[in-house]
Amino acid sequence: MDSIRTGVVARRLGDGPIVAAGSVPGYGPIFNAGGIVADGRFHLFARGVRDGYRRNEGAGPRFVDYVSDVLVFISDDGRSYDFQQVLAESSGSRGGVHSYEDPRVQRVRGADDEWIVMSYTNLPAPESGKPWRVGVHRLGYDDGHFFLNRTSGRVIGPEGEPDKDAVLFNLRDGRVGLIHRIHPNMQLALFDSLDEVWDPPPGYWDGHMSQLERHTIVRPSEGALGVGAGAPPVETDDGLVLFYHERDSASQYTTRVALLDDATGLVKSILPDPIMRPETAWERFGDVDNVVFVQGAIPQDDGEIYLTYGAADRCVGAASVRTVEVLAALRTAA
Repeated sequence: MDSIRTGVVARRLGDGPIVAAGSVPGYGPIFNAGGIVADGRFHLFARGVRDGYRRNEGAGPRFVDYVSDVLVFISDDGRSYDFQQVLAESSGSRGGVHSYEDPRVQRVRGADDEWIVMSYTNLPAPESGKPWRVGVHRLGYDDGHFFLNRTSGRVIGPEGEPDKDAVLFNLRDGRVGLIHRIHPNMQLALFDSLDEVWDPPPGYWDGHMSQLERHTIVRPSEGALGVGAGAPPVETDDGLVLFYHERDSASQYTTRVALLDDATGLVKSILPDPIMRPETAWERFGDVDNVVFVQGAIPQDDGEIYLTYGAADRCVGAASVRTVEVLAALRTAA
């Protein structure tokens, strides 16, 4: 396997998924989950597809009547999860957010406080003709439960452009970085504060789009079809470790790793090979075959980084890597 050549391979935590399709009444596929630890417990934020969808036999989207919500699961050990709640319910045909997809959850520091932010793909109704966009919500937390700050929901990014796979993080000086994906590359947008992410200066996104090449930080490797941010970057002494996905020439989704400069957000090094490819039956066969789609990366006290990922657009898997192994390999790759 190519990943062995890098000295880094993600180790799956068990033989099966940590959250299976159909494990919550009213939902089929449950996948593409971000994660965070609060009060010593793992909180998993997954995309849950409502029952009743079907494969599209004609032109257009892959599926018909395909609407997903954000579901929260909790765990004491990161291996056995219980369903807790529906955090964000899509509106379907009623207006608002037609479908929530692929939530990432991250802590972002402000001048005087820290916010927990959920970024996601805002999928409009297919008949609207509008592209997918990046959505953001601030989250509150009380008595073991996260909840939406109802006034904070926004669609951000360049108007009219298909944009997704967004993660937020702080640079060393407190500025906020937003990695997003305008196909096939990943771009970096910088803001002075989290408030500015919500309400950027006039003309900000027009200027960003006019110099898109300058803001591009990761491109697909030779022969690959596209890349996108996976999990919010992990802070280390060497810089920010970014786990991301790449769709290779065979259309399988793999997990890649880059090291970002924590002063600028620019790439310092990239591992030459994936650390994880679809291997198990539940990663290779599903609604979309051959997918491991990383969205959560949580550093642990034992030196491991705990990863959560979607598998074949059906279920959620978990894996881990040693931080020292990842950093050693990234130093060699620089």
